[in-house]
Amino acid sequence: MGLFDRVEAQNMEQAKPLAARMRPRTLDEFAGQQHFIGEGKLLRRILAADRLSSVIFYGPPGTGKTSLAELIATQTKSVFARLNAASAGVKELRTLLDEARNRLATQEKRTLLFIDELHHFNRTQQDVMLPDVESGVVRLIGATTENPFFALVSPLISRSQVFEFKPIPPSEIRKVMERALGDFVRGLASRKVTATDEALDFLADVSDGDVRRALTALEIAAMSVPAAGEINLEVAQESIQKKAVRYDDDVHYDAASALIKSMRGSDPDAAVYWLARMLEAGEDPRFLARRIVIAASEDVGNADPQALVVAQAAAQATLFVGMPECRIILSQAVIYVALAPKSNASYVAIDEALNDVRQHAVLPVPTHLQDSHYKGAQKLGHGEGYQYAHDSKDGWVNQDYLGVDRSYYRPVERGFEVKLKQRLEVFKSRRNGGDGPPQEPLAE
Repeated sequence: MGLFDRVEAQNMEQAKPLAARMRPRTLDEFAGQQHFIGEGKLLRRILAADRLSSVIFYGPPGTGKTSLAELIATQTKSVFARLNAASAGVKELRTLLDEARNRLATQEKRTLLFIDELHHFNRTQQDVMLPDVESGVVRLIGATTENPFFALVSPLISRSQVFEFKPIPPSEIRKVMERALGDFVRGLASRKVTATDEALDFLADVSDGDVRRALTALEIAAMSVPAAGEINLEVAQESIQKKAVRYDDDVHYDAASALIKSMRGSDPDAAVYWLARMLEAGEDPRFLARRIVIAASEDVGNADPQALVVAQAAAQATLFVGMPECRIILSQAVIYVALAPKSNASYVAIDEALNDVRQHAVLPVPTHLQDSHYKGAQKLGHGEGYQYAHDSKDGWVNQDYLGVDRSYYRPVERGFEVKLKQRLEVFKSRRNGGDGPPQEPLAE
C-alpha cells in the first residue's frame, strides 16, 4: 500500500462514527453475550473446532450481532460477504452464492455470508440458501431482531444454531466507553477529553443495553466540549435523545406475559413496572385494560369477586378518560389485582367442562329441566317433576341438574372462596342425604 493509499484509508477510517471505529477486533474485546461466547461456551467451542456452518443471531439492535459476525469472519479466515435482506432479492443472493462457489473452487477460500435483517426474506429466498449452506459453500450468519422460531422457515432453523443476544449490561457498556476515551487510534483520546463517573453511568444506563447508542452519545458529548474539557452529567444528558423503548412484536408479547405473571404472582411493584414500560412504549391502554380484566377473573376469580368489578370499572374509565390520566386508573387496577387473594378455580372449571363437551358424548338435558313453557310440553313430559328452588324455605331443593356425577368447580382455601367452599360442601352433603345448616348470607 502506497503513501497516498494509507492516507486515504486513514481519512476514510476517521470519517466513520465512533461506534464503527470502536468495533471489537478480538473476542476478548467483545462486550456482552458471555453466555455463549465466553470461555468454554458453545459458540467459542464451535469456532475453536472450526465447525461453523449456519448460525442465527437473534436480539435487539446495538448488541453486537454485526460486530461478532465480522470477528468470526476474521478468526475463521473467511471472506466476509454482507447482504441486507430488507433491500436485497433473490438475484443479489444468487450472485453472492455464485461468487462464493467460484471462490471456493478456484482460490480455496471460504465465504462467510452475513445476512442482516434475515426475517425480511420470504420462504423462497430462505430456501435458496439451503443447498449451499448444507454443502459448505458458505458459512451463514443470519441476524434478526424477530424471534427466529416465528420469522424463519423451519428447514433453516433446523439446520442452524440459534444464539440469543441480550441487552449489554451498563457495566460492560461503561468499559467500552472508557476504552474509547483512552484510545488514540480509533477513539477520542486525541481530544484529551475526560468524563465524570456520573456522566458515564448515565450514558451506560440510558442507552438501554445498546453500545452503539452509548458511543454515539459519547462522541457527541466529546466533540461538543473544548479539547481537554470534561463531559459532566449535564453535557451527557444533552447529548442523547430520550430513549426509545424497544417494543416490537416479541417484546410486546413478552412484556404482556410479564405483566400478567406479576399480577398472578402478587408482586405489585413488578406489575406496575411492566405496565409503565408498555405505556411508555405506546401500547394501547385498551389492550392493557383487557388483560387486567382477564386476570381479575382468571387468576383472582371468586377469591375476591370485587377484583373483576375494579378491573371492569378501570376498563370503562380508560375508554372515558384516555391517556395520560388513565395510567393512574390502570395502575390502581393492576395493584388491586396483584394484591387480591388468588384462585383459578373458575378458570379450571370451565376448561374441564369444555373438554368434557368436546371429548365425550354430549349429555342430554334431564327431562325435568327441559323447557315446559311451550304448547305440547306436557304431552312429552318436558319439565315434569321439576322442583322450584324458591318454594323451599331456604331456597334449596335436593334435585339433580346434570344427570351424571361431575365435579368441575373446586374452590380454594383463600379469600372469599373459603365461604363458597363451605357452602358447596353443605349442598353436597344434603344431596348425599346428610344434614346441613340453612344457607347463610355470603357477605364478608
